[in-house]
Amino acid sequence: MTVFIASLLFVVLAEMGDKTQLLAMAFAARYPWRTVLWGVFAATVFNHLFAVVVGNYLTRVIPLEYIQIAAAVSFIIFGLWTIRGDELSGEDKATGYSPFWTVAIAFFFAEMGDKTQLATIALAAKYNELLAVWLGTTAGMMVADGIGIIVGIVLGKSIPERAVKWFAALVFIAFGIIGLYQYLPRDIWTMPVVIGGLAILLLLLYGVSFFNGMRTGRGSR
Repeated sequence: MTVFIASLLFVVLAEMGDKTQLLAMAFAARYPWRTVLWGVFAATVFNHLFAVVVGNYLTRVIPLEYIQIAAAVSFIIFGLWTIRGDELSGEDKATGYSPFWTVAIAFFFAEMGDKTQLATIALAAKYNELLAVWLGTTAGMMVADGIGIIVGIVLGKSIPERAVKWFAALVFIAFGIIGLYQYLPRDIWTMPVVIGGLAILLLLLYGVSFFNGMRTGRGSR
């Protein structure tokens, strides 16, 4: 149950402001919300099954401690990625399929290589419990994209997207740092390393936020 809840929470955080959540908002404006949710569910079941199988396989070919360190680093990267945000690149355009298959196919391909799929791979490698991670990440996608549909249809712009992104990003980064502290050798944690690491992290946060501001500023012109 702990692995299920952890997987659910991580994917909910990863999905905040993600391309697939934006996709849920776009489709909800065009199709019935039940159709959108069923399409998201179908796509997520198969996509995340693939992800947990990949993550589970990694534990058989790479020592577990290396995978745990890589997973911790990946959580920090996911946090920075969350601040950067995503934009739709035509995935929400109409196709010749029925609404259900339009949503399912668009979500399946939008998730390939996306940070929620990569987070699922990292969680499967970290916990080595395929079923719990699969069910948890699938449930997390449904919760996050359900929120996206509600925001898109009912609440509009009343929820500050920037604040949600930063909250999710900082939680991700915090878990990444905790993971590094747990799995890296204790003699690495000298004062210069800690100060240098925090300085680099702050610079990355500033850089990602700055360039994201420039990107969104250009897009609004």
